[in-house]
Amino acid sequence: MPAPEVIDTIAGVRAAVAAARMRGARIAFVPTMGALHDGHLDHVRAVTAEGTYVVVSIFVNPLQFGPGEDLARYPRTLAADLEALARLGVDAVFAPTVAEMYPDGGVRVTVSAGEVGARFEGAARPGHFDGALTVVAKLLAIVGPDLATFGEKDAQQLWLVQRMVADLSLPVEIVPVPTRREPDGLAMSSRNRFLDARQRRDALALSRALTAAAAAPTASAARAAARGVLAEADAGGGASIDLDYVDLVDPASFAPVGGTYQGPVIAIIAAKLGAVRLIDNARFTLG
Repeated sequence: MPAPEVIDTIAGVRAAVAAARMRGARIAFVPTMGALHDGHLDHVRAVTAEGTYVVVSIFVNPLQFGPGEDLARYPRTLAADLEALARLGVDAVFAPTVAEMYPDGGVRVTVSAGEVGARFEGAARPGHFDGALTVVAKLLAIVGPDLATFGEKDAQQLWLVQRMVADLSLPVEIVPVPTRREPDGLAMSSRNRFLDARQRRDALALSRALTAAAAAPTASAARAAARGVLAEADAGGGASIDLDYVDLVDPASFAPVGGTYQGPVIAIIAAKLGAVRLIDNARFTLG
């Protein structure tokens, strides 16, 4: 397949999309930070269809990284990313510089993630979701797609993007894409490459904890089951897991559910293994 057109300016990607619309194409958008794995490629597969013009963005957004986080260390693998996207027939890759996206060195007007944005990942990473939603809003305004994909692995981000699109009446359909896992159950992440052998082994406790939670009858039992798996992993040889949170939330509100609750939930978990922060989640119905 031909290589995708690589575009590094806002004016350039707008012109390419406008030309595609003139040909009658539907515009699909896959926003990424690069370092692509099969989970990212599932997004492309989810929206690739005849008559669809697929744009993938590759941009490591500094607004969503806080002090001491891994902005400089975040993997950048543009050449390999372009090869993978070419095999899937992607039409265009929007790969702007920071200066192109933020010519004044930053932004003065941002999107607020609100109350939900201050919980869980937002509590651990203050300002993260304001930065993420701001760049998503900016990218949607630049590309102007008919549909855009977001991964279920970043459950809180997906909820906030869907809420932003609804609250601001943005003319785009959000397409959730299921989490892709390694054969042993670990959720795929661009950060997995930084795990050493022991951390990679210990990281499996996250998905095991979610599996244990899904088998429980109530929310309180599910929380206890998940924590029990993590405690057992620690007791079994000093696992290198530094747990941040494990909880169950209502899919409609992303608020924690009560202890006796039965019904649909998202079980969410976050932990650090050395310097690597991983998140995961599972969707199921209690009871």
